[in-house]
Amino acid sequence: MTEMIKYISLNEEDKNTYLRYLTTTDLPQILELQTAVYEALEDKDRLEPLDRDEFLTILEGDPLTVGVFHQEKLIAFRAFLNPAADEEGLGRDIGLTEEDYAQIIYSEISNVHPDFRGNHLQTRMGKCIMEQLDTAAYRYILATVAPGNIPSMKDKFALGMRIYKVKEKYGGKLRYIYCNDLRKSNVRVKDQREIDMKDIDGQTKLIGAGYIGTGMKKAGNEWTVIYQK
Repeated sequence: MTEMIKYISLNEEDKNTYLRYLTTTDLPQILELQTAVYEALEDKDRLEPLDRDEFLTILEGDPLTVGVFHQEKLIAFRAFLNPAADEEGLGRDIGLTEEDYAQIIYSEISNVHPDFRGNHLQTRMGKCIMEQLDTAAYRYILATVAPGNIPSMKDKFALGMRIYKVKEKYGGKLRYIYCNDLRKSNVRVKDQREIDMKDIDGQTKLIGAGYIGTGMKKAGNEWTVIYQK
C-alpha cells in the first residue's frame, strides 16, 4: 500500500477513512467502483467510462490519481492526467496551441460510490491534487462535463474552473469544456449574463462574444449558468 496522504472525515465518529495516491495494484478496485457508479446512473451519458488500458496509462504516469478508502475499501477516486499531445483536443477546443500542450492537465475522471455521496469527496480529492501540483510545470487544468450534471459542474466551479466552450465530444455527446488557467489573475467584470442551462444556443453565442461561464444558481426548479466578461 502506498503512503496515506491524510484522513478524510465523513462524520465526527469516523476514523476509518483516508486518502492516498493510487497505483496499478489498485486497478481491480478502480474498475469495480467505476462499474458500480455507472450502473447507478439514470443518465448514462453523464459519464464517459475509461477502459483498463486507459486507467493503466494514467496510473503509470505522474502520480496524479488519488483514492478515498473506507475500512480499506475504495469508495472514491479522482484521476488527473498530463496528456503529452492534448489527445482529447480540449486545449485546441479553447484556443491553446501546441506550445501550451506540455502545460496541460486533464481532470480526467472522478467516481464516488453512491452510498457515500453528499460528502463532497469529488471536490476534496480535486483540491488535494491541485494543492500538490507543480505550478511551474503545469498551467491549464481542463475538463469536460455534461450540461445538467449538477454535482460535477459545482465541483469544477469550486476548483476555480470556468466554462470556455460548449460542444459535442466523445461521438456526439454535448459537453461543457472547463479550464482553470493557474497563472491568470482575476480581472474586472464588465458585464454579467444569466442564462438557462438548457439554452445551449444562447450559451454558445455568449461564449462567441467573449463571455466565460463563472458559476451557476438555481431559480425555482431550473438551473441558470452565470457568464461574465
